[in-house]
Amino acid sequence: MSEARANRFQRRRGETRRALVHAARQVLAESDDTGVSIRSLAERADVGLGSFYNHFPSKRDLFDAAVADVLEEYAHAVEGHLCGLDDPAERIAAGVRFSARVAGASPQIMRILCNSGLGRIHAGRGPLVRCAHRDMERGIASGRFAVADPVIAVSALNASLLALLELWSTRPEIDSDRAARAMAEMLLHMLGLPEAEAREVAWRPLDGAA
Repeated sequence: MSEARANRFQRRRGETRRALVHAARQVLAESDDTGVSIRSLAERADVGLGSFYNHFPSKRDLFDAAVADVLEEYAHAVEGHLCGLDDPAERIAAGVRFSARVAGASPQIMRILCNSGLGRIHAGRGPLVRCAHRDMERGIASGRFAVADPVIAVSALNASLLALLELWSTRPEIDSDRAARAMAEMLLHMLGLPEAEAREVAWRPLDGAA
């Protein structure tokens, strides 16, 4: 096979895989029911049924790939806002606030996060979880956070953020930024910051956030 032909083949494979992942993202955004047939997924992606098995062994693998794709996009957007922040406490607070903003700006991302649930999100060990672990471990090592187990602390952080997004998705009248700041303040206090400092850090003005 010539190099040009091989490149076209790889490009088509990539396009087919992206179409399948996009179709799975649509399904996950519509509901938490993953009982849709493989044939329906292939039709939604506008690819042949056989093409599905060229990329994924099962529906579960496709939906896992779709969640991973969402988390990658979500983490990249949030991390982009945290550049230049070194204090673990400030990164946690800003991460909560910008997470709410990113989710609010992308209804599909917010619906998929809410429909997928904490178990699938946390089990993926994607970039969002890795970044949170890194910040938590740095905060513990520096004495900024007074918690013994970073895994439990990150689980509590993720669960709290997911609960905030679910609350916001069902009650859109809530001031999302104010709620995110209040959530960040509560989490920082839980991690060991004094009450006054937790409030100051959580409500501190940030670039890109009023």
